[in-house]
Amino acid sequence: MENLKDDMPKDPMMLMSFINMKLRDFYPSLDALCDDMEMDRKALEHKMAEAGLEYNAAANKFW
Repeated sequence: MENLKDDMPKDPMMLMSFINMKLRDFYPSLDALCDDMEMDRKALEHKMAEAGLEYNAAANKFW
């Protein structure tokens, strides 16, 4: 996963669960999460899109 943290889950469903938990508990937006965790938002969204998932800003989660 280019520009994503090495310690993050590699499996897309586990990654979705991890990211959604962080968004739910700590971050008001995907931009805030990516800025704080020093992640490339486009790389994260691309990885999730490969698994058929997309970010919904209104719900502040991937689905």
